[in-house]
Amino acid sequence: MSSLHKKTKENDMLAALLERPAEVQRAAGYADTLREILQQPATWEGTFQLTHASAAQSLLTRALDPRPAHIVLTGSGSSIYIGECLAPLLQASLGLPVQAIAAGTLLTHWRSVLPPGPGLLISLARSGDSPESAAVVNTVLAEAPAWRHLVITCNAEGKLATQYRDEPRVSALVLDERTNDRSLVMTSSFTNLLLGGLGLLRDAMTAEAIEKAAANAQGIFDTHADAIAALARRDMHSAVYLGSGAAFGAAREGALKMLEMTGGKVVTMAETFLGLRHGPMSFVHPHTMVVAVLSADPAVRRYECDLLRELSRKQLGMAKLIVGDEIPADVLSMGDVAITTSASASNPDVPPLLAGVVAGQLLAFFRCLQLGGKPDTPSEGVLTRVVEDFALHGATP
Repeated sequence: MSSLHKKTKENDMLAALLERPAEVQRAAGYADTLREILQQPATWEGTFQLTHASAAQSLLTRALDPRPAHIVLTGSGSSIYIGECLAPLLQASLGLPVQAIAAGTLLTHWRSVLPPGPGLLISLARSGDSPESAAVVNTVLAEAPAWRHLVITCNAEGKLATQYRDEPRVSALVLDERTNDRSLVMTSSFTNLLLGGLGLLRDAMTAEAIEKAAANAQGIFDTHADAIAALARRDMHSAVYLGSGAAFGAAREGALKMLEMTGGKVVTMAETFLGLRHGPMSFVHPHTMVVAVLSADPAVRRYECDLLRELSRKQLGMAKLIVGDEIPADVLSMGDVAITTSASASNPDVPPLLAGVVAGQLLAFFRCLQLGGKPDTPSEGVLTRVVEDFALHGATP
């Protein structure tokens, strides 16, 4: 981030926004969002250190001992997309069945969707104050006592972090306060909660992977921000976000960021690469941006690149923003933007996944500004930073 404080040819747009006085940034409605996007590389290092400290490792080890039969990741809004990113990564490393189930679904249908225990329910939350968050934990504690709970949150004062201090079946990992984003939209909260969940994989999640991820993100800020801003200035009416495996959660998050920050002015959809061929390809029009996060697995990437070539051959979409390792030149058309990431030997999936999330954040941020919106408070009067209280019908108090 420090390199952006000096305006250069490579990062005019971000540097110019940062150079404005703080009161001007606040009046324009982007001060929190931009700061929180740009702080991610530094905060990732902090979250890695936190999760690898002895106290956190003891907590995370206890969460998996005794070994659960199932792991369920839950959350609301962006938080469930974190779970969708984590589930395949945790399952592959832990050798346990892992799935993501939205908190709202658990609240209304826990009897039919929660697997038989004993299990571990991991609640992911920025604030920990959404109405369904504590209601789900309360319900599962009362109705499925064989399940233990791990809370990962950015807010030390939230209900999830404070309400269960005397409950031995609930443990809480609280991330650094800087990750508790002040903007309505989650940016650094999303990526740091993701890394907090990966703290369960101490041996698989290494300093080398974090360093590569941080370098990739900083590279986007330093050398690709203007190109992303140029895409955002085009006549974009819709956007489709593509990802496979863990990156499908990143695609879902990218689609939500664009929808939130533009107040629904840009209609979005998330799909898998192979799923796009079945019906959803009809969504891709001349004013549709295509955002693709490629897999680190060469075999999977071949399928993904075949789909991108098909889009080019059929002349579908206005432009593509592609993020990943080893992007073939023939998947790119004039006007497309390619962000090549550096791979990690210890965990190849994580750096491109995080880079895809960051690129999607910037695209939505710049599109919001282009449409005259305020990224810190988009959809004023419709959305709030924490979902307003609503009636809980039949939930355990």
